[in-house]
Amino acid sequence: MSKQRILVVGSGGREHAMVWSLGRSPQVDEVFVAPGNAGTAQLATNVPVAADDLPGLLALAREKGVSLTLVGPEAPLAAGVVDLFQAHGLAVFGPGRDAAQLESSKAFAKAFMHRHGIPTAAATVFTAYPAARRYLESLSPAAGVVVKASGLAAGKGVIMCDNPADAEAALHEIMVEKAFGPAGEQVLIEDRLSGPEVSLLAFSDGRTVAPMLPARDHKRAYDYDAGPNTGGMGAFAPPPELTGPAGEAFVADIVRTVLQPVVDGMAAEGTPYVGVLYAGLMLTSRGPKVLEFNCRFGDPETQVILPMLETDLLDVAWACVQGRLHEVAVRTRPGACATVVMAAPGYPGVYPKGAPIHGVDAANALRDVIVFHAGTAVQDGRLVTAGGRVLAVSALGADLPSALERAYAGVGHIHFEGAHFRRDIGRNA
Repeated sequence: MSKQRILVVGSGGREHAMVWSLGRSPQVDEVFVAPGNAGTAQLATNVPVAADDLPGLLALAREKGVSLTLVGPEAPLAAGVVDLFQAHGLAVFGPGRDAAQLESSKAFAKAFMHRHGIPTAAATVFTAYPAARRYLESLSPAAGVVVKASGLAAGKGVIMCDNPADAEAALHEIMVEKAFGPAGEQVLIEDRLSGPEVSLLAFSDGRTVAPMLPARDHKRAYDYDAGPNTGGMGAFAPPPELTGPAGEAFVADIVRTVLQPVVDGMAAEGTPYVGVLYAGLMLTSRGPKVLEFNCRFGDPETQVILPMLETDLLDVAWACVQGRLHEVAVRTRPGACATVVMAAPGYPGVYPKGAPIHGVDAANALRDVIVFHAGTAVQDGRLVTAGGRVLAVSALGADLPSALERAYAGVGHIHFEGAHFRRDIGRNA
């Protein structure tokens, strides 16, 4: 078996989890990460090339003789890194720029879902603030809506509103105050759905869909779903109500009604979808409906899904790239996994950097605990904070309660100034 050199693009907890998973493959000789973080540096070779530096990534892959590149974040996918690599004959795991519009443009995704009969909330798209405001004024005073920036906003461009007055404030923040920059030039005003949320990720080779474990993310910053939306404060897999036959039936239904229609629709429109397809779903009283699509591994869902993956991630990635996913059985281990995100003070707003971090080694020494670095760096030989979401403390267990107990035990060993984390991850499951 020939050993391979692999490139992982990105610098967060998701990428650390990808590097960790790839490191378990007997086929991997060396992993490069661009640009990586302090955690990936312990398992791979960090290279100071930014994730959005497409020419730099191409040059790096060529220089290092990389066999396969796996792209973590959405921005380089939306910018066309896959198209660039393919044009130069390099193998890369991820969707091309046109297919990645499922995430980079919520307006595109909504229209695509309507074209292909994929269940989702009704929405109206606006490019001008006055027209959007007039639309809100036409709604019932008690109508609940969701205001979404159409473009990429690092998971923060979605504002849930209890009434049109709240929605008008959100609309002003996005379109007038430019809180999310160019991402808010186009806005969706969407019917607000209710019910528990579930994320279902799947591998795709452009024809075949291979689902992963269902997971549940916690988006709000504080306990009891209070505070602003974040990139994710914790996750667990699988949700207890989606285990056993019930879980198998749910996954099969979502593959049939959502994931396979997306892949088939993309192929029919001339933009084959290869890589990871992430469906964010709400389980409403009228059945599951799509809240959003992501065109890559979720964060922090990856930190609970990949530790549960028994199949070699490299085997699956190659099968997707080579159009033979139907030949690979994607298997998961029994039990559950949970992750708790430790964030810097002020996140998801303005936050400081450079605070020393203590106790990561002690947490990693606990049974079945894995600390994934998200926003970390090494300064003067010390591990310090370097982002809003700093660490994701993951743990495996025979069931969700035991996984949560271990994850929080790991969190208890780690300290940095102003650290905050939710204490209710998975508690209502």
